[in-house]
Amino acid sequence: MKLKIIKTADGSHTLYVPELSEYYHSIHGAIQESRHVFIREGFHQCKIDHINLLEIGYGTGLNALLTWIEAKKSGKKIRYLTIEPFPLNPSIIKNLNYPEKLGYSSGRIFRLLHEAPWEEEFEISRSFTLLKIRADIKNHDLPGAFDLVYYDAFGPDKQPEMWTDEIFRKIYNAMAKNAIFVTYSAKGEVRRTLQETGLDVSLVPGPPEKRHMLRGIKIKV
Repeated sequence: MKLKIIKTADGSHTLYVPELSEYYHSIHGAIQESRHVFIREGFHQCKIDHINLLEIGYGTGLNALLTWIEAKKSGKKIRYLTIEPFPLNPSIIKNLNYPEKLGYSSGRIFRLLHEAPWEEEFEISRSFTLLKIRADIKNHDLPGAFDLVYYDAFGPDKQPEMWTDEIFRKIYNAMAKNAIFVTYSAKGEVRRTLQETGLDVSLVPGPPEKRHMLRGIKIKV
């Protein structure tokens, strides 16, 4: 896919995919959106100290970087597994401005998040390990019991095959009791499909310029 780097309203970059007419993040603020959807409504709602985390759609690595920053501040330990069928070219990654916008040690960590080998668990820091799997979730078995799921595929109108009952049931079956599932989508069809898997799904306030998003909790084992 041909990709274009676009500056969003909060000054941070996202990527635009002309073939899909789709952005990787909200044009109203990439960092702002990811912080709200995945950190505020996901990470901060997970009250345990050791989090086994699954991300569907690694993309730019922004969610992983923000999670590392929050884990460092909170003292939580993270095992981060991400599934991504189409990793970004390093030439794109090096031009993204997230380290400039986020500070901390994020430049070094951002490089590690992308330079870490695929298919191999890698220690980013003492409290954060990363396992990147290059695969299609539809054809990949999920190991372990996840406490937190970031669902960050392209939107259901652009990539409907990623928002099916089959995929959501596979994820549900790999979630621990009281695990949290978050996604930026608020579509009624997505909500109903998630509910049919057994998740207790709520509409919660969305990021700027988006009224709602979805958060689900696995109540039963």
